Amino acid sequence: MKTVLIGGGVMGEAILSSALDRGVIQADDVIVCEKVEARRDELQQRYGVAVSGDAAESIGEGDAVILAVKPQDLGSISGSAKPGSVAISVMAGVRIESISSLVGHNRVVRVMPNTPAAIQRGMSAWTATLHVTEEHRAFVRRLLAALGEEVYLDNEAKLDMATAISGSGPAYVFLFIESMIDAGVAIGLTRAQAETLVMHTVAGAAEYAIQSGKSPADLRAMVSSPAGTTVAGTSELERHAMRAAVIDCVAAAFHRAQELGGS
Repeated sequence: MKTVLIGGGVMGEAILSSALDRGVIQADDVIVCEKVEARRDELQQRYGVAVSGDAAESIGEGDAVILAVKPQDLGSISGSAKPGSVAISVMAGVRIESISSLVGHNRVVRVMPNTPAAIQRGMSAWTATLHVTEEHRAFVRRLLAALGEEVYLDNEAKLDMATAISGSGPAYVFLFIESMIDAGVAIGLTRAQAETLVMHTVAGAAEYAIQSGKSPADLRAMVSSPAGTTVAGTSELERHAMRAAVIDCVAAAFHRAQELGGS
């Protein structure tokens, strides 16, 4: 399948690299359209793909057109897509209606990936119009599986919810990690020691939660001995309304996603 990637930034390269690595696409069948010449040359040299600086011309060549530019750059893209092609957008907040108007047809897939896709540990939520064929849906699943995990949502409105959870979620986790490291330093660890302890604790806890099949509440109870250190710590988090803060955080991100999309 001839694949055109519009945008060679961080997410665009993550898609390109992972899809090539997993054999979802072949370098000979890829065109990367990137407006910055130095970046085009870099991607061509690194991955052996064809490159272009002309989005309008490139769009018409793809059986699958992946739109990976920043939402504010959407207006700089023009051109009609190839008949029978599918448009796959990873632009946050840009609605299917806008994408359809851009490419000139209604075979549109909208994806909300997240930054761990750069190491093939991403979480991508996606939806598609009824006009997207089963062949194209299968291609999208393979493409997103190369980035990590994927989940299909049957309603575009739910992508704003996914944006608030998985799209923005890594930043919430990074803030928690940052705070834990600062806390470790505050009680006497070196920053290097605190970073090692926190990074691996968070990574291990997440993987354990995935593999154990137990609920987070059950896992927390397993390490919460009566009158122990864990209870002392988590009681302080509850006293400072951490749970409510997280709920408000996600709600704020959700409402902002709706605003950006014009809902």
